[in-house]
Amino acid sequence: MNPLVTTGLEAHRGTTALSVNLNKVALLRNTRTIGIPSVTRAATIALEAGAHGITVHPRPDQRHIRAHDVVELAELLQAWPGREYNIEGNPFHNLMDEVRGLVRRGLPVHQVTFVPDSVEQSTSDHGWRFPDDAQRLAPLVAEALGLGLRVSLFMDPVPAQMAAARALGAQRVELYTEHYASTHGTPEGGAVLAGYVAAAQAALAAGLELNAGHDLNRANLTDFLRAVPGVLEVSIGHALIADALELGLAETVRDYLRCIHAAGVPA
Repeated sequence: MNPLVTTGLEAHRGTTALSVNLNKVALLRNTRTIGIPSVTRAATIALEAGAHGITVHPRPDQRHIRAHDVVELAELLQAWPGREYNIEGNPFHNLMDEVRGLVRRGLPVHQVTFVPDSVEQSTSDHGWRFPDDAQRLAPLVAEALGLGLRVSLFMDPVPAQMAAARALGAQRVELYTEHYASTHGTPEGGAVLAGYVAAAQAALAAGLELNAGHDLNRANLTDFLRAVPGVLEVSIGHALIADALELGLAETVRDYLRCIHAAGVPA
């Protein structure tokens, strides 16, 4: 086990963790060549405001997070014990090279989230499917576990898929929450949310821990956490950074933490 890979949960045990995705900060920075806004400065502000971790999703085209960001954020997180670094992406693209580099340098990375996005996708839009993806994923899951990392698989809310994810060796799944977000507050929303509850129950029954993310925001986060059992972490980027344009980044992080606390349900 990599000694730098800790549970990272001590600072927020008993409640859902907020991991701030900084992709959109990097996307804005990359429109110019003067280095602002700073990804590491944004991470510092988020952590100082109480965020429990930082998420990045480096893609092969470097449209937002770049290789140097991955390293610089890991170096920054050395000064934040108990906060987690989650690196997500497609393990068949550049993700594992980034992770291997951090481990070789002895830099912290706590969780890898495997996401089946294609190179041309603007954002993730579906989860892994079993048994279709199992054989090719298996050696990469095993490698990540061998590096001492927690492995989370990005999954659609399909109860029957959860046991297969656990059988592959994953410790967590991240439920893809776009369908919940797009139907929240509509007549369809209750039935959709019930599907997420069933998927979460199946994941927990299979021995998995639970994360969630995609299009969660201040309007729908509390309702999701009240209904869906056992969510240990939510990863939020696009909506959070958009809110920060109005509220400021620190206040936005604090507001998302208030949404989590308003759910009143221990993870």
